[in-house]
Amino acid sequence: MMMDFASVLLRLALAAGFLSAVASRLNVLYRNASGWGGFIDYTAQVNSFLPKKLIPTVAVTATVLETVLALLLFLGYQTRCAAFGAAGLTLVFAVAMSVSYGIKEPLDYSVFAFSAGAFLLASLPTYKWSIDQLLTS
Repeated sequence: MMMDFASVLLRLALAAGFLSAVASRLNVLYRNASGWGGFIDYTAQVNSFLPKKLIPTVAVTATVLETVLALLLFLGYQTRCAAFGAAGLTLVFAVAMSVSYGIKEPLDYSVFAFSAGAFLLASLPTYKWSIDQLLTS
């Protein structure tokens, strides 16, 4: 029972992390959010090794992926795929941060922990209190 509760908490925490980031860049819910322009600048800094003309595409792709993954995780639908997607996306983000800033930055922002949590969620055999559970019952 405790593992069921922990897996739901993990699923919701990952979803909330993605939704909070998206809400900030879209100026939803937060007064002092960086907004889309700030996110584009940050995306360029994190991906300093990419050509500048790719940055808007990377920013839009990340935002769409984060939104879709957050909704899937929140609902508990296609949870394993969403968790693997979240793990991969955040691992790529952590590596990009490490290349551009050094290892301290992704450690300070717990990006590796977020990725590891998503990999852990993907490894679970079932997902209690989810749409996935309803579909397999």
